[in-house]
Amino acid sequence: MPVTARLSKKFYDTFGEEIANELVDWFNQVDATYRSEFRDLFETHFSRFDAKLEQRVAEARGEFQERLAQLDAKIEQRVAELRGEIEERLAQLDAKIEQRVAELRGEIQERLAQLDGKIEQRVAAVRNELLERFTALEAKVEQRTAEFRAELQTGLHGVEVRLIRWMFLFWVGSLGTTIALLKL
Repeated sequence: MPVTARLSKKFYDTFGEEIANELVDWFNQVDATYRSEFRDLFETHFSRFDAKLEQRVAEARGEFQERLAQLDAKIEQRVAELRGEIEERLAQLDAKIEQRVAELRGEIQERLAQLDGKIEQRVAAVRNELLERFTALEAKVEQRTAEFRAELQTGLHGVEVRLIRWMFLFWVGSLGTTIALLKL
């Protein structure tokens, strides 16, 4: 919200209504100019921050997708290897089954159930580990984003306070110089 500068009645009486109003208008123009420049600077820095954040999020997503693809390939490879082993064992068992069909049928079913259980356990363990890692990564990203926003807000507040101090110092200096020049 803009602050309208006012001068004392003695100032108006000494220099006249026209000069005092002109000085007040000049102060208001300087204030509006500084506010506009600060707003433009803030928007520029915020757009840079936003672009960097978007870039880092995209990079993190790319890395995560790459790791998921690698893990998926490893899982597929392991499943293919396990299938190969199972196929090999089944072929061996098929040759023995011709000799002892009745005796080994129960044993084969039991071994297949065990292998299936182990595969399910491994897949479940890998899935749970991935979910835990993803949750931890997501929490870290959210925490770092919140910390960076807090730091940015604190820094911008400090800049705003220093800018207002300098503006006030400039106004006081200009007013003192103007008064000194007018007294000469």
